[in-house]
Amino acid sequence: MSLNTTAVRIKVTLKDVKPEVMRRLVVPVTLRLDRLHLTLQEAFGWTNSHLFEFFAGEAHWGIPDPDNDYGHQPIDARKARLCDIVRETGAKTIHYLYDFGDSWDHVIKLEKWFDNTTTEGMPFLLEAAGRCPPEDVGGAPGYAEYLDAVGDPTHPEHEHMRLWGPERFDPNVVDRKALEAAANALSGIWKPRRQKLRSK
Repeated sequence: MSLNTTAVRIKVTLKDVKPEVMRRLVVPVTLRLDRLHLTLQEAFGWTNSHLFEFFAGEAHWGIPDPDNDYGHQPIDARKARLCDIVRETGAKTIHYLYDFGDSWDHVIKLEKWFDNTTTEGMPFLLEAAGRCPPEDVGGAPGYAEYLDAVGDPTHPEHEHMRLWGPERFDPNVVDRKALEAAANALSGIWKPRRQKLRSK
């Protein structure tokens, strides 16, 4: 990564989930990891109700817990930036784990680097596919069971799951405007607008 690199296009895919849930964004390489976490929360439609970690290789970044006395403490995400992960690990793929119970693994592929470009209006959303699963549905296996139940009126759990989950849940329908509006609420760090980018 060149010192002139200022932004990167990332493709973020929710692992082991069908139909595919994917977001493609352009973010500054200097984005702090706690802000990247918030950006991904808004881009996917999560509710920021659980813990998170980023990891690449053996290194982990998250919010350290002073009461954690059973070993693993992540590097503080509030003091690390996306470029730090790349510099320290050489990773081209990073994982973002959200909700340690449901274990939603988001695979972040660093697709394209941009040099000497303004970061005004970043991060911004380029593409969105697939609706985010409901919170606390039980991870990828629980989500598959949920979709089976809500999609089949004869399923024994159909009525319960229909009432438990979001109204008229369609996994293929993404409300991109709602995702962008939610992201805009992050104190102006995200203003979805296209800019001319110089790629490496």
